[in-house]
Amino acid sequence: MTKIDSAFVKAQNEKEAAFLQRDFDALGEKLSRDGIDIEALTKAASDFQIAVPSWGTGTGGTRFARFPGIGEPRNIFEKLEDCAVINELSGCTDSVSPHFPWDKVDDFTELKQRSDSYGLKWVSANSNTFQDQPGQVASFKYGSLSNTEKASRDAAIQHNIDCIQWGEQLGTKSLTIWVGDGSNHPGQQHFQRAFERYLDSAAEIYKALPADWEMHLEHKMFEPAFYSTIIQDWGSNILAAMQLGPKCKSLVDLGHHAPNTNIEMIVARLIQFKKLGGFHFNDSKYGDDDLDSGSIQPYRQFLIFNELVDAAYRKEPEFDPAYMLDQSHNVTDPIESLVNSAIEVQRSYIKALLVNREALYGYQDANDAMMASTELKKGFNTDVSPILAMARYRKGAAISPIPTYRASNYRKNVDKVRPRDPKATGSGII
Repeated sequence: MTKIDSAFVKAQNEKEAAFLQRDFDALGEKLSRDGIDIEALTKAASDFQIAVPSWGTGTGGTRFARFPGIGEPRNIFEKLEDCAVINELSGCTDSVSPHFPWDKVDDFTELKQRSDSYGLKWVSANSNTFQDQPGQVASFKYGSLSNTEKASRDAAIQHNIDCIQWGEQLGTKSLTIWVGDGSNHPGQQHFQRAFERYLDSAAEIYKALPADWEMHLEHKMFEPAFYSTIIQDWGSNILAAMQLGPKCKSLVDLGHHAPNTNIEMIVARLIQFKKLGGFHFNDSKYGDDDLDSGSIQPYRQFLIFNELVDAAYRKEPEFDPAYMLDQSHNVTDPIESLVNSAIEVQRSYIKALLVNREALYGYQDANDAMMASTELKKGFNTDVSPILAMARYRKGAAISPIPTYRASNYRKNVDKVRPRDPKATGSGII
């Protein structure tokens, strides 16, 4: 059972239902003048889903400190409880992405049964070879899949194969690999040989993929390797994916780019060459900040979805990207941030659906920069909040998720049954 009673959510909704209907009808009338069916958009909003990262339910931290919150989940079963609440409030987060070995359990059948009871699915399994685990002999201090020591490479390969096997038990269909491999000093590492070691190791993992699985490679410009990183940008990412095979694709994390990078163009390139595996949505100001999605650059997020909606409109072959949040919540309640972020990503998607594709193509062919830009801004500047709220209301989710969550006192209530373990590092990213 979820921790917020559905009757409570319904009672909160009834306080606002009449006002929502008025706002929805007014927006519907406005959109109809442009030949847009608000009901079609509402269905699209209802169908949209984005996965929640299991690790995102805990308070994150920096290299300097971590300030844990009350009632934090202490294990994957308690993370699932929070994920169920997030979906109950947002109506658009029906799946969870696990991270191993953080979420490893003795009985995966029990874990699957628990997720099923919440109506939650499992998506992409994430491996962790960026830190040593207790009792680990072959260290990842100097890299994992690209380590100069064969024993360390073998350990990293085996861990990823283990992740595939654990993911199979949960019903996932993809493996996401991010490694912190690289160097911190010029001359420390031979660039080409290191990349060759990475590719050889990744090829062993690729061989272990089930027939209906994909492998998603994640790139990151820096940290913990600050001078050079093995898969540092989309160029190295797609090169590796192309060499490994058709089941290997690139994953785009919005925070893993240099400031002012044209991420939407990268997305278009990956779509064109059928190598877009999916996204980790977050936002950034300076680097890999892992801020709430849409909190800093909502227009960029919209422009990314403009490319995604365009690909779907053109029926681009092999286009089926996976969407997931990947954030670190240091000063907010993780549940509130994940609910809000999921809705903001959903908002960008619905706004991108407002763009008149044929009109935009005409402006592009005529080199009419002003009207092309205006067509995009018209969609972006439209407030689609009534559509998102109506989609939630019809699914039994919350019209106003954050106020409903706070009124439920969920965090205070769950704190009573989740005493903090002073020895635990917490469930968030450190």
